[in-house]
Amino acid sequence: MNAIVFDNSYARLPEKFYTRQRPDPVKAPSGIRVNRPLAQQLGIEPRWLASPEGVAVVAGNQVPAGADPIATVYAGHQFGSYNPQLGDGRAILLGEVLDQQGRRFDLQLKGAGRTPYSRGGDGRSPLGPVLREYLVSEAMHALGVPTTRALAAVTTGERVVREELLPGAVLARVARSHVRIGTFQFFAARGDVDALQVLVEHVLARHYPDRVGADNPALALLQGVIERQARTVAQWQLLGFIHGVMNTDNMLLSGETIDYGPCAFMDDFHPDRVFSSIDQGGRYAYRNQPGIAHWNLACLAQTLIPLLHEDGAQALALAQEAVDTFPAQFQQAHNRGMARKLGLGELTGQDTALVEDLFQIMAEQRCDFTLTFRRLADLSHSGAAANDIRAVHELPDALLPWLARWRVRLAADPADTASRQADMYAASPVFIPRNHLVAQAIDAAQDRCDYAPFNELVDVLARPWSYDPKLARYARPPAPGEVVRQTFCGT
Repeated sequence: MNAIVFDNSYARLPEKFYTRQRPDPVKAPSGIRVNRPLAQQLGIEPRWLASPEGVAVVAGNQVPAGADPIATVYAGHQFGSYNPQLGDGRAILLGEVLDQQGRRFDLQLKGAGRTPYSRGGDGRSPLGPVLREYLVSEAMHALGVPTTRALAAVTTGERVVREELLPGAVLARVARSHVRIGTFQFFAARGDVDALQVLVEHVLARHYPDRVGADNPALALLQGVIERQARTVAQWQLLGFIHGVMNTDNMLLSGETIDYGPCAFMDDFHPDRVFSSIDQGGRYAYRNQPGIAHWNLACLAQTLIPLLHEDGAQALALAQEAVDTFPAQFQQAHNRGMARKLGLGELTGQDTALVEDLFQIMAEQRCDFTLTFRRLADLSHSGAAANDIRAVHELPDALLPWLARWRVRLAADPADTASRQADMYAASPVFIPRNHLVAQAIDAAQDRCDYAPFNELVDVLARPWSYDPKLARYARPPAPGEVVRQTFCGT
């Protein structure tokens, strides 16, 4: 009996969208972790996935019946410069599965060997980036952010050559799909309107079924993607998350977050915070993320011009009108989230100064982004001693005048104090994948083959909202000697 049931819609598209490619076998694969709840959701037996046969499948040593492995092609703007052909250089799309609710998911092996799109690379992944992506993507899922997910991770028994020899690994990544803005860019640059039409129909059917049958399918798709990206990027901002590499090939049309190489969650707040070692100019700094998403969506709109209207001028006008809605949609989503974090039913124009002053003081005082908002939830109501993080983090005296203004504003809000606080706790996590904790987990695994810190951190991050004093060390900001200032891409 096949342990994975496949139904591979993308592999049924014309072959110009991909190259059929089997994973490269590895020397001696060994399991690291299986995501049991996700496996069960996908109808995959977790015990089988952790067995030698399942490990062999994740490692790429065995291709299960029904799989149709492919490497997909795409292009993309990387740090603003267009690259006409990228593609899956170290990932193989093994196939697609339907979950218990009939929803379709890609099952991709990341680090599975060379493909025609590897551009001289080895197609492999070091262990560190696999563990980082597992930790952060699953944390993002627990935080309610649309994201790719980690199904399983294995070591390969081989070394990967980077600046040094590193242990190799493979990640089984799950996504609603891997169709990117860059996928559309690849075919638009070649003037392949037929391919663009096929992509529009495929993505609408897969991700926006309520828009299938629209009078203008390309416009309906563009509008749907804009809505989802506005909500996703607003969630990033509200959590202090910095993606680090917002190239157009790293923006999925499903609205999911993908590519966790140089990403990071801020500790102390600053709007210009950058972690990625390759982002020398700060293009993808925290404050720039909404604007970059807007720019990327304009790139998507440009690819759809031939399908929006037969008259070029009218097509351009439709594209521009759609893209111009992004800032307002983002701001609306951000305002809703910020209102929850501050305990307000909604933000009004009079609250603009309150919000801006808070962030200014946070930047000046180097306040911890996550714990500042969590502490505000504590202070919104005195009856929550069980969740109080005072022992872990206290707000600086410089915030006292602002707190007085905020309490006056809360008094004018009609919400019940207990329900308000519960809502604030649900909007402000206490546990995030802090950079120093992720680094410690990776170091333990790489240097000592000790996966206990990794597994413990995965388990803590699965429950980000509920504070347990016994887990205080996972909530604390880094000590001065633990601060991580740069993150790195694993390619």
